[in-house]
Amino acid sequence: MESTTVTFDGPGALPLSSLEQLVDLAKGQPPERQRGLVIGVADLYRSVGGSDRAPSALADAFIALVRAAEADIRRALSERLADADWAPPGLVRMLAADAIEIARPVIAASPLLQDDDLLKLLAQTSLDHQVQIALRPGLSVAVARAILKADDPTVLTALASNRTAALDAEDMSRLVDRARELAALRAPLSRHPHMTPDLGARLYQWVGEALRQAIMERFTLDPARLAEAARAAAREATSPDIAAARLVAKLQAADQLRPATLIRALRDDRLEVFIHALSRLGRLDLDQVRRALRADTARPLFLACTAAGLDRAAFPAVLSEVRRMNAGFPHDPDGGAWRLAERSAAQAAYEFQLLMAPEDGRPV
Repeated sequence: MESTTVTFDGPGALPLSSLEQLVDLAKGQPPERQRGLVIGVADLYRSVGGSDRAPSALADAFIALVRAAEADIRRALSERLADADWAPPGLVRMLAADAIEIARPVIAASPLLQDDDLLKLLAQTSLDHQVQIALRPGLSVAVARAILKADDPTVLTALASNRTAALDAEDMSRLVDRARELAALRAPLSRHPHMTPDLGARLYQWVGEALRQAIMERFTLDPARLAEAARAAAREATSPDIAAARLVAKLQAADQLRPATLIRALRDDRLEVFIHALSRLGRLDLDQVRRALRADTARPLFLACTAAGLDRAAFPAVLSEVRRMNAGFPHDPDGGAWRLAERSAAQAAYEFQLLMAPEDGRPV
């Protein structure tokens, strides 16, 4: 469709003072007319110098006009602006935070999205947005490490599939370690350009026969060395801690990890599964969770359970079961140290982290 002609100066120009009227006018127009107005203002914005020279009032009007437009129009504009370096940065940020169908083109390609923008999107948008960020070409070290820190299986798999992301040896090592539990990481890592022979040998330990053959061919590794590594991995996988970690990771990858998992684990006398599930559900450090189970008060465990979404009414039973399997720990000398006022999961996680990281560095 042809765009509507909108001018900024010269004969028949649209005065700057009437731009707000243009936005109001667009709100009452049918979609095709809205599309023409949006494209016309986009052409005008670019013609007067784009983000370097266009008046800020024009940028504000452009953004307001797009915000009022229908979803199909915003999606078409996102595709049009995907690789544009002249668009208003605020408009690109707005499109990137829109529904994923609208956001995908600019997240994938816009040069105007900086690391701070991507980090904010990672923290505030949906899983689909996070996956698209992980796939973004040339992803920076800062953004890649934020993804690694968040440790979401789906987003990690997208990052492992991104061959242009800035991943150093330490980052690749972390992904290889996570591949022990997350099978979806194994194939993309086996083909990743940043894989080294040493990392390949480690990955070899927990992949299937087809990927083992591919790793051997790629790195020309010693079969005897790889066979020994595989035997060592098999022995290690029998330990309760490793088995629990793998089970919980599998439940999380299948979107089946729930607060009820904590109750089931205790009923089945699987304390390690409880510990790993509590850590993942509450997004808490695993070592700190272990320390909470050895504490002289039940308060850290209560906060961890609250952070994981467990109903406070279920905690007395949880505490009793944990103490039964854990040599009486955590201690609960007065029987009520954990009885804190109602708090959100986020607040509980924050208090837990403060409590488990005292200034003197000693365990609680």
